[in-house]
Amino acid sequence: MQIQHSIGIAEYQRMNTAELREKFLVANLFEAGAIHAIYWETDRAVVGSAVPLASPLKLETATELAAEYFCERRELGSINIGGPGGIKVDGEDYPMNPLDCLYIGRGSRTITFRSANPENPAKFFLMSYPAHATYPTILATQKDANQIQMGSPKTANQRTICQYIHENGIRSCQLVMGFTSLAEGSVWNTMPAHTHSRRSEVYLYFDVPTHAAVVHLMGPGDETRHLLVHGGEAVLSPVWSIHSGCGTERYSFIWAMGGENQRFDDMDAILINKLK
Repeated sequence: MQIQHSIGIAEYQRMNTAELREKFLVANLFEAGAIHAIYWETDRAVVGSAVPLASPLKLETATELAAEYFCERRELGSINIGGPGGIKVDGEDYPMNPLDCLYIGRGSRTITFRSANPENPAKFFLMSYPAHATYPTILATQKDANQIQMGSPKTANQRTICQYIHENGIRSCQLVMGFTSLAEGSVWNTMPAHTHSRRSEVYLYFDVPTHAAVVHLMGPGDETRHLLVHGGEAVLSPVWSIHSGCGTERYSFIWAMGGENQRFDDMDAILINKLK
């Protein structure tokens, strides 16, 4: 398990492009036939992936967790951005189609990932935070999600937000998770921008054509930087950073948060004309 230490604003201000990409961009996350996990020091988050092929993949614990099994003191959320597959939790199988979400509660001992067809493997994005209580493992499909329509063609940000794990949906200790899809012709997400010092966040960009890219804006509102992001890459967003983006064409992204509270609209908005 790779460890990614937290970066403060003062250090951020002195970073060049290569350093920003090294500390905030998670590239090469989805490897066929493998599980990857990154321990992000901020809020003790674990960001990961699983891409099973012909054989299932088992989620193991790591020395860094000092736990007998991965979810001994943690909760885990997963959204499938690949082909059909499934996750087995303590012997119970949960079939997962593309964009289905599974919440796995604290205390779940054995977790394995499978693909229905290794030629079109499932690609499970994983997000985990420490948990102080146990909530049941629950599977949700897109029709189960709380869907919110936002934006407009006029501002090039017409999008659908699908909330899965949140205070009025699947219960969790601190994990909040879902995904956003932009409409054809729309390219802006999360604009006007905001921060939320109560929660850190991770963005996983997907459904990005290979010839396209997303310009992810980050940093304090008065001193922004950008990262060029491609499909299957994630951005680590500290509590002091905005997290917004503009693509060369439409795309989708998974958002996952953890921290002090779970209120989706608890944010500190920044007016567009105040951004620098």
